Amino acid sequence: MLKSVQARDYMSDKVVKLSAETDLFAAIDTLLEYRLSAVPVVNADNQVVGAISEGDCLKAILTLTYHEEEKGGTVGQYMAKEVSTVDIDTDIIAVSSLIIEKGVYCIPITQHGKLVGQINRSDVLRAVESFS
Repeated sequence: MLKSVQARDYMSDKVVKLSAETDLFAAIDTLLEYRLSAVPVVNADNQVVGAISEGDCLKAILTLTYHEEEKGGTVGQYMAKEVSTVDIDTDIIAVSSLIIEKGVYCIPITQHGKLVGQINRSDVLRAVESFS
């Protein structure tokens, strides 16, 4: 029965996103402001090209501090370039499996290759709860 439930049924379409050109310190401000552990990075066509996480930012800050650099660079310099996404029509079991396999809190949702939302562990648990 859960296989008939799709990502679209439980995803959030309100997604905080950044571009690769975003300043690193602006990205840190965004993570802190919205209390997020990671944010998808999109290109001009709204296609997911990466993600920047708290860990990526910490590594960048440590590197910059070590080299005594004042400028932080851009998100594109420090983001993870390989990010798992799922199509909006993916069933919730497959979404859950991917979240567990990748050890992530949330997954960007795409439609026709463009970012349309995200789904997180809590969303998946709500889907499971609604069928118990």
